[in-house]
Amino acid sequence: MKQTKILKVDPQQPEIDKIRQAADFIKSGGLVAFPTETVYGLGADALNTKAILDLFTAKKRPLDNPSIVHVENFEDVTRLTLQVSTTAKELMKKFWPGPLTLVFKRSNIVPEVTAAGLETIAIRMPQHKVALTLIRESRCPIAAPSANIAGKPSPTSAEHVLEDLNGRIDVIIDAGATRIGVESTVLDVSVEPPMLLRPGGVSLEALKDAIDEVQLHPFAVSEKEVAPEKAKSPGMKHKHYAPKAPLILVEGDLSKVMSTIKELIANYWLNDKRVGVLATSETAWAYEADVVKSLGSRRNVEAMASQLFRLLREFDSENVDVIVAEGVPLDGLGLAVMNRLRKASGYNIIKAV
Repeated sequence: MKQTKILKVDPQQPEIDKIRQAADFIKSGGLVAFPTETVYGLGADALNTKAILDLFTAKKRPLDNPSIVHVENFEDVTRLTLQVSTTAKELMKKFWPGPLTLVFKRSNIVPEVTAAGLETIAIRMPQHKVALTLIRESRCPIAAPSANIAGKPSPTSAEHVLEDLNGRIDVIIDAGATRIGVESTVLDVSVEPPMLLRPGGVSLEALKDAIDEVQLHPFAVSEKEVAPEKAKSPGMKHKHYAPKAPLILVEGDLSKVMSTIKELIANYWLNDKRVGVLATSETAWAYEADVVKSLGSRRNVEAMASQLFRLLREFDSENVDVIVAEGVPLDGLGLAVMNRLRKASGYNIIKAV
C-alpha cells in the first residue's frame, strides 16, 4: 500500500514548491489527485503506458472506459491529434480554459491504453490554477478521470478523494471544494456536425450559441440504458455516480412528483426501510422521511450541480436503505444533473402521473 501524501495549496496562488513535489511524481510515473473547476481528477502522464495502467488499477476502472487528457497549452492539442478543425478552434477559443472536453482523431503518440483502444482522444484545458500549474510543471499532458473508485459519486473535495483512494495513489493536492461540481461537457468534434456525448459544465444552450449545429447522442438525454459498442466519452458505459443505497428517480410535474415520493416513503416504511429523500429547497419541508437533503433552489441549477455529488456521498454515511430523488429542470446545467441522477439510479425512473 502506498503512503498517500496530502499537499494543501492555495487555489488562487498555488505554492510552486508543493506543485513541483506533485509534478515530480507525475514525471516518475506516479498518480496525483488534483482539483479542477468541475471535480477532482486522478492524474498520470498521458504518454506513459505503465502509469495509465496503474491509474486504471487504482480506480478499479475498466480499461474500455476512456480518460480525458488535460493540457495547459494549445500546442499539445496539435501533437495529440491528427487534425484540429475550424469548428474545434472556435470552440477552444470561446470555452478554453473551461469545462468543455473535445474529442478528436488521435495521433500515433497517444498510447492505446490512454485512448481505451479508440481512434479518438478526449482533451480539455481546465480552468483551475492548480491544475494548469501542475500540468505545466509536469511537462506532459495529464490523463485524469475523476479521482474516485469507479462507479461511486465523483469527488468534489480532497476529503472525498482520501475516502476512496487513500493508500492507492501517491499525492492528493487539496485546494478546497470544486466550483462546478459535475464533470465537463464532452463534445465529439471528430464528426460533423459535432455530437454532444456527455452533458456537463458547459450547457447545450451555450454550445448552440457558439456553433451552427450540435447533435445529441441518445445517451446524453436517455431515460434508459444505452449501450454503445465503443464509448468515446467517460460516463457512457458502466455504472456511474451511484451511492451505496439504491436510488429511485421520480420525474414529471412537481406536484405529482411530490405525491409519488410521499407514497414511496409510506410504502418503504411499511417494510421497515430507512428512507432518504433528495429534494429541493422549494419542497424539502413537505417530506417526512428518515433523512431529507436539499439540492438547493430549482431556480438555480448551477447551485444544484455543485452540491449533487457531495449530497449523494452524505447519504452513504446516513445508512439509508433507499434514496428517492426528485427530477430537476433540464435547462442549463439541469441536463447534466439529470444525466448524473439517471445514471446513479441505474435508470430506475418513475414517471409521476
